[in-house]
Amino acid sequence: MPLDSRFTPITEKIIGCALRVHGKMGSGFQEVIYQRCLAIEMEKAQLLFAREVEMPLFYDGHEVGARRVDFLVEESVLVELKALTEINDSHYAQVINYLNAYELEVGLLLNFGEPSLRIKRFVKSQQSRKTNHSPQQ
Repeated sequence: MPLDSRFTPITEKIIGCALRVHGKMGSGFQEVIYQRCLAIEMEKAQLLFAREVEMPLFYDGHEVGARRVDFLVEESVLVELKALTEINDSHYAQVINYLNAYELEVGLLLNFGEPSLRIKRFVKSQQSRKTNHSPQQ
């Protein structure tokens, strides 16, 4: 099933911004540098976003803690950044868990640490039907 069409324009804009950042900066910087650059590009693209959003985590109706997400874009798309030489299943699990915990439908994992920008798109409704938790490319 394709990505819900209401999220497509947002994710396309975010990915375009990330590609511009990676194109100008390359790999090799700390995550916070890419986060600041991406914020500049998303402002230029007129995306509404919040950076370093602390969101509560709930278990069985009880707040059990909080986690910070790198970006929440248009109040609907979670964006997690990495600056690693390689991403793995634990990074995928982080995004999937955040989507579930925050009741969001779409997330992007962007890794700036590789020679080419690595982009993984997650759609919660698709993840619940998969057994291996592999993200949508």
